[in-house]
Amino acid sequence: MDVHSAEIVISAVAPKQYPTDRLPEIALAGRSNVGKSSFINTLLKRKNLARTSSKPGKTQTLNFYLIEKSFYFVDVPGYGYAKVSKEQRAKWGRMIEEYLTQRENLKAVVSLIDFRHLPTQDDLAMYQFLKYYQLPVIIVATKVDKIPRSKRQSQMQKIKKALDLQPEDTFLTFSAVTKEGLPEAWQALENYLD
Repeated sequence: MDVHSAEIVISAVAPKQYPTDRLPEIALAGRSNVGKSSFINTLLKRKNLARTSSKPGKTQTLNFYLIEKSFYFVDVPGYGYAKVSKEQRAKWGRMIEEYLTQRENLKAVVSLIDFRHLPTQDDLAMYQFLKYYQLPVIIVATKVDKIPRSKRQSQMQKIKKALDLQPEDTFLTFSAVTKEGLPEAWQALENYLD
């Protein structure tokens, strides 16, 4: 997809703030510092529409990005970040859960994981949560450029096995640096936007 228009329209913390135009939405979830903002910026060919930060835990709201005036990316707060109080984490958890389980416009969830490592407990919990609620999942393994090509196939198999990846779910590798996986990512997303 060639994106000509992309803008953040609202940072929401409650359903009453969500957009009301009924456009389809794709949520993006992942651990803090997995590369969510870089993924969004790479897809949209923007340098810093989604703010990247060296400090994990920056996103604290549901950020709705209107793309081509026809659908939304919804960036949800990163999980697994230790320097946030338990109370704050619980609050984010409730906000994310409410959005993921009750939003009718939600068409799929992109679950980002770091290709260099096996999925964390939080990654596994997120995947199981999405499966439990029967939400379509696209697993995007980021930072693939950091692993030598000769080791990628075996790493991919280990990650799929650790997740117990179901056949209906898409798995793809991605690099914001080399743009590897960019066409495949758009292809996977467009399957849910048609």
